[in-house]
Amino acid sequence: MIVTDTCVWVEVLAATALGQVFEPRLAKPSELIIPTLVLLELRKWALRELDEDQADAIIAATRDSEIVPLTESIALLAADLSRRYKLFTADAVIYATAVQEQAPLLTADAHFKDLPGVEYVVKVA
Repeated sequence: MIVTDTCVWVEVLAATALGQVFEPRLAKPSELIIPTLVLLELRKWALRELDEDQADAIIAATRDSEIVPLTESIALLAADLSRRYKLFTADAVIYATAVQEQAPLLTADAHFKDLPGVEYVVKVA
């Protein structure tokens, strides 16, 4: 199981070179953990960049994955991790989900670069 950050989905959907690196990792939805905050960010991106039908289809494609809601324990852990690692709230919630689920976080977001349990892939311009 692996937690996917929003940027992973965006890179794949935007068909970038980095998206091609990430795409095989998304091929087995049953092996993915998706925090509800990632769903929010992903739909927000899709509605801005695509249309509502495409946004609906993208969210539907995540339903075979394990969707992890923001619980009290994740929220409290996120607050601690935010303070410890100086993370923005959204990043802290996503990271806390990975920590609680004891799963690596796959990302290209430099905010996570040196954190334990993060599989960081460098975004090349």
